[in-house]
Amino acid sequence: MLDFLLDRARVPVPSTSLELRIAGRACGWVAADVPALLTDLSADFALDPTTLHFLPSQAQLVGALGWPTATVSALMERVAKTLYAAGRLTGWRNELLDVVDDKGEVRGVIERAAVRPLGIATHAVHLDAWTPDGDLWIAQRALTKNTDPGMWDTLVGGLISAGETPEFALERESWEEAGLHASALANSHRVGQFRVERVLPEGYQVEIVTVVDCVLDKDAQPENQDGEVIAIRAAPVKEVLGLLADGAFTLEASLSLLLSLDARGIQTGVERDALRRLALPR
Repeated sequence: MLDFLLDRARVPVPSTSLELRIAGRACGWVAADVPALLTDLSADFALDPTTLHFLPSQAQLVGALGWPTATVSALMERVAKTLYAAGRLTGWRNELLDVVDDKGEVRGVIERAAVRPLGIATHAVHLDAWTPDGDLWIAQRALTKNTDPGMWDTLVGGLISAGETPEFALERESWEEAGLHASALANSHRVGQFRVERVLPEGYQVEIVTVVDCVLDKDAQPENQDGEVIAIRAAPVKEVLGLLADGAFTLEASLSLLLSLDARGIQTGVERDALRRLALPR
């Protein structure tokens, strides 16, 4: 099962994609059709056979003048609006995400809907929530979701917005997706991280996921608040393992659950040495 999941989570960059560099720093992988949609912004980019360079003239100035965060963010806003006007984005979320380079440094912000066409790395957090009796709370994604509609998910999972810590993002997402206040997460703790690289209809996904484990109070009754979940229930571990084997969970939820189950010493059929191929260093 882990080999199957890792095959889906470690998909090479498509050969047609272009490397994205912003002021000389590697920041993503651009879908092949995107540059042609940005011709109105041509004064701010250069294109060669392998790379789309945003703000190429700034690359030589960074050392002397510092990183042009405001300039990058302003350009990313124009890029996102241009792609939206061209019908290339699946909606508009009015949510900003950090633009992070390949060294993990934040270089600006961008509208969430634009990150996949540009292959910009995102960070997410997932909550594996347990009942005191050892069942797992699981959530079914709305049928209107762009990615994995109707599939089962961890109780809480979402992207970390610009400027947020994983802890703050988890509190926000826990309320939006499950109606849980911060106090309900008092005993939460990280169990690991993993990286996903795969092709989506919008573009190339690069995502680092932080996995958090928590036991909810026996009287807790999670209830979705934002309409992105159509069902929440507590499921026995045996049922969860069966759903995992059947591929009923999203990729990210499957990997999150494997880390959480292993941290609790629950046999999943995946050897611990194999799980080390999944987890990033803490």
